[in-house]
Order: sequence, then structure tokens, then C-alpha cells
Amino acid sequence: MAKVRVNGFTLSIDGYGAGPNQDLKNPLGIGGQGLHTWMIETKTFREGHLGEVGGTTGTDNDITIRSMENIGAWIMGRNMFAPSRGPWPDDGWKGWWGPNPVYHCDVYVLTHHAHPSLVMEGGTTFHFITDGIHSALERAKAVAGDKDVRIGGGASTIRQYLQAGLIDEMHLAISPILLGSGEHLLSGIDLLSLGYECTEYIPTDKAMHVVITKQ
Repeated sequence: MAKVRVNGFTLSIDGYGAGPNQDLKNPLGIGGQGLHTWMIETKTFREGHLGEVGGTTGTDNDITIRSMENIGAWIMGRNMFAPSRGPWPDDGWKGWWGPNPVYHCDVYVLTHHAHPSLVMEGGTTFHFITDGIHSALERAKAVAGDKDVRIGGGASTIRQYLQAGLIDEMHLAISPILLGSGEHLLSGIDLLSLGYECTEYIPTDKAMHVVITKQ
């Protein structure tokens, strides 16, 4: 059965999914790039996202492959799509990923400000949703069909779907760094009361991977 899932969302030891002061030079906030060492060094990420040859194999690479399987649509927050805030500037911004983004399916971007859809190379189309998380999920499920809907970042977007009990499965990677401040994922959220439990635990040299499933 199709799921609503989170994959590969990386946290610092102190629970932050991005560092402070996100901007064009620091899309993941100050220090945030260090969260994703476990993924960035893998063969799958380097070949599929960077167009490079080589990279590590093993468990982290296997988890990276798994995170991209059976996805029919994505949902992400505006902060994951763009560095700007408020009304959309007339700057031609089309995301961080170049003309052929890595998604290759419909992506629904949560925003408070209307924006026309963007059709990109490789089958990716960004749609901008102004009427909330439920509307975005309804549209994503309709497009995904029998495939899964993946909830991307940032932390605020995942928090909204978690608090609404709409995420079926969540894979978190805990990276061995401290950020001190930034975008915290689970502060004030009682996962047990929401019906979630840890169903998988995989330690690697670069991260601790856990899967949390709604029962």
C-alpha cells in the first residue's frame, strides 16, 4: 500500500535539521552542510546528484538507494525550494538543482504566496500550494497513485505533517555533530502519543539511522 514517508532527513545530535541563518550561501544554515556527510560521500549521491564517478558503497549507500525508491510525488516547504522569503521576487529562481532537478516527478511546494508552476527537464514540475498541507497531500496522492508520497524538508514542513498524524514512516539519520541552534525537528512533539514507534535501527560509521513507523 502507498505510504506518506520521510527519508534521509538528517538531524544533529541536538536535534536540528538545519543550522541558523539560512541564506543563498548557506542553504542548510551555518554548519548544516556537515549533517549530510553520510549521504554526500555515497556512490549513489555522487553519481545521481552530482554527476561524478565513484563514492562509497556499503550501508549508507544502500540506505540512500532505498530512500529514492517507489516515489510518485514530493512535498516540500518553501525554505527547501528557495532562499527568499515573503512575496516571490522576480529573479527567475527555479530551485537549487539546475535545469534537470533530481525529483523526476511532481513536487508540491508549500507557500503563502502564489507562484505559477515550473516545468523542468527530466519530468519534474514544481507546483506551489497556498491552501495548506492537506491540499498538497491530496494532490500529491492523486498524482502518485500506487507509489509513495515523500515529504521533504524543511523541519517545519515535516513537523506539520507529523502533528497531523499524516506520516506513515519516517527515516531519520542522526549525524555526529552539534549545531546548537537552527531548525529543530521534534521539540514539543510527543511521538508516542501520536502513535509512532521505532521499528528499525542501523548504526554506521557516519550516522545512526532510525525508522519510526505509525502503528
